[in-house]
Amino acid sequence: MPIVTIQVTREGSGPGRASVTAEEKAKLIAGVSQLLLDVLHKPLESTFVVIEEVDTDNWGWGGLPALEYRKKRAAGGT
Repeated sequence: MPIVTIQVTREGSGPGRASVTAEEKAKLIAGVSQLLLDVLHKPLESTFVVIEEVDTDNWGWGGLPALEYRKKRAAGGT
């Protein structure tokens, strides 16, 4: 029984969106489930997918909170 966790930042996938839409989540669940069926032959009904939305305050890379890192990259820093 595969369990897949997908983490995304809670900021939406487009302007004016505060989170990933229900339709986008459904597509992620369907796509990951199909991938596990195709690659590992795991039946759809035995695959569990969990989507976690993480506030950008709780997300970071490059030693910085995510939004600060993005600002640095946008300004030409790496």
